[in-house]
Amino acid sequence: MTVPSAFRDDRKLTYLNSDGADRALVSPVSTAVLDRARGYRLQRLREQLVRSDCAALLLYDPCNLRYAFDCSNMQVWTLHNPMRYALIIADGPAIMFEFKGCLHLCDGLPGIDELRTARAWMFMACGDKLDGAVEDWADEIADLVRQHGGGNTRIACDKLDGSGVHALEARGLTYVEGTQVTETARSIKSPDEIELMRWTIRVCEAGMARIYQHSLPGVTEQELWAHLHFENARSGGDWLETKLLTCGPRTNPWYQECSDRECRAGEMVSFDTDMIGPYGYCADLSRSWTCGYVAMTDTQQRLYDTALSQIHHNLDLVRPGVSFFEFNEKSWQIPDRHVPYRYSLAVHGVGMADEWPVIPLHVDWGPDAMSGQFEPGMVVCIESLIAEAGSESIKLETQVLVTETGCERLDSFPLS
Repeated sequence: MTVPSAFRDDRKLTYLNSDGADRALVSPVSTAVLDRARGYRLQRLREQLVRSDCAALLLYDPCNLRYAFDCSNMQVWTLHNPMRYALIIADGPAIMFEFKGCLHLCDGLPGIDELRTARAWMFMACGDKLDGAVEDWADEIADLVRQHGGGNTRIACDKLDGSGVHALEARGLTYVEGTQVTETARSIKSPDEIELMRWTIRVCEAGMARIYQHSLPGVTEQELWAHLHFENARSGGDWLETKLLTCGPRTNPWYQECSDRECRAGEMVSFDTDMIGPYGYCADLSRSWTCGYVAMTDTQQRLYDTALSQIHHNLDLVRPGVSFFEFNEKSWQIPDRHVPYRYSLAVHGVGMADEWPVIPLHVDWGPDAMSGQFEPGMVVCIESLIAEAGSESIKLETQVLVTETGCERLDSFPLS
C-alpha cells in the first residue's frame, strides 16, 4: 500500500481554505451555539454537585475553568501556577476569581454571576507571607460557602495544595475530592459541544495535512511537529500536550519526543496530536505514513494492516450500553509478538483534554480496571500502537462520538 493519493492531490483533504488560500481557518460556529454549550456545561457541573451532596465546587484546573465559564487566560502558565480559580455554588452564584489586572478577560461571559480578584497564596507570589495569604483566601471561600450553601459545608475541589485543604477544614468545611464531579460532568457532551469539537478536529486535520505535505527527506522531526503548532495557533487554538512525532528507528520504543533528527525517505513518520485547539477542545488523533510518499515495505505494510485491524475491530464494539468489561472481553487480541511494544490502553475519553474513562488493553486488564459503560454523548478515542522487535512503530488513533445506536467517527483524515 502506498500512502493514499487523496493526501497528495488534495481531493479529499487540504490545509487550505475553500478558496484555495493558505491562511488561518475561520470558524463557522455561531455565538448561539457557543452560548448554549456554555450553559449546558455549567449546568452539568451543578447537577453533579447535587448528586455528590456538595454545596460548592472549587476549581483551579484551567481545563475545568474553561469548561465551566469558557474563560481562557494564560492556560499553560496557570497549569502549574494556581493563580486563578472559581467557586460554583450548587444552588447559588458562580464566582470567577481572576488574576489581578485580567478581570476584563471575563467580560460578556454569561455563566459568571460575580467577578472577583483572585488571592494568590503560592510561595512564588507570597514568599514568607504565605501563611497569612492562605488564611485570607480561606476566610473568603468559607464565608461564601456559609452564605450560600444552605448549611451544607461539603466543598468539592479539583486541585488544591495541602495548606489550602487544611485551612478550609479549620473553618468547618469538609473537603471532597472533586475530580469525579468534574470528570463525570464533562463526559457527556451536548450537540453544541460536538459542533465545537468538530471544528477543533478540522483545524487539527489541517495541521496533519501540513505535516504530510512536508514529510520529505531531510526535514527534522521538530520541523514537522512545528506545522501542527502553527496551524493550531493561527486558527485560535491553545497548546499541544505532548511532542510525540518521531520517524524511523525513533518510533520504537514509543513515547520518545520529537528531536532534531532528519527523516529519511521510506521511514515511517508516526505521531499523536494531543492538540488542545479552538474553544478549548482536544483533537487526539494519530497517524503513520512513509517519508517521501514512497510505498511501504512488506514489514511496514504488515504492521500497518495489523494496526488497522485493531482500530476497526474495536470501533465496532463501541455502542451505548456496552460495559467496559464487555468491551474488554470482546476487544481485539494483540498477537504475542507485539505485546512487549503495546500501547497502555485501548480506549480513553476525550473532551477538553484526555478524560475519563480509560479502558486498558486486554493484556493489562485486571481487578483495578474501572467499571462503567459507554453512554450516548461520550466522545472516546480508539487507540492502536503496533511494533515488534527491530521494527518501526505504527501509531493510529481515531476520535468517535457514542450515539444512540452506535458510534460516529468525528475525524475524516484517511486511515488507509
